[in-house]
Amino acid sequence: MTKVLVLYYSSYGHIETMAEAVAEGARQTGAQVDILRVPETAPEAVVKAAHFKTESPHAVISGPEVLKEYDAIIVGSPTRFGRMTSQMAAFFDTAGGLWATGALHGKVAGAFTSTASQHGGQETTLFSIITNLLHFGLTIVGLDYGHAGQMDNSEIVGGAPYGATTVAGGDGSRQPTAIDLDGARYQGRRIAEVAAKLTA
Repeated sequence: MTKVLVLYYSSYGHIETMAEAVAEGARQTGAQVDILRVPETAPEAVVKAAHFKTESPHAVISGPEVLKEYDAIIVGSPTRFGRMTSQMAAFFDTAGGLWATGALHGKVAGAFTSTASQHGGQETTLFSIITNLLHFGLTIVGLDYGHAGQMDNSEIVGGAPYGATTVAGGDGSRQPTAIDLDGARYQGRRIAEVAAKLTA
């Protein structure tokens, strides 16, 4: 059975919601899917002052060695000034041993994100994640145009060929739309399908 990890960081719950949709899509293939989050690194005073969401149904990953257990790793992070969050970057910064040994070579991966605005750095954030994943030897699967919803211009929608996305709004009040969640499910399913073919 193909094993898929959805690994994320979420400050306000948008990426957590997207992670659950990604996992749902991957499970549609019959894969075993786990959802884990990376540790919070912001000082407690900042977390409280910014009203970060601190409760989650998903456990914190115990360390980078866990990544070796999976055939596919799907990484989600909101944007911070056009790149992945420091929390996600800090996690990958601890994974040098995996890089040095090539432990993740040939596994499948993808990325998803959220931004406050439509032009808030979605694609550069995806590329900041993808760049890390490529350095670890992972094979990237994006969000192809089989998810036609990302072509809709009658409303604000997320999605890029590089990964599923959503727009949270400047105050964080906008939640992932049905189209955004469909894109997340689609990408999760495609990544699991590719991983299954590569491990067959």
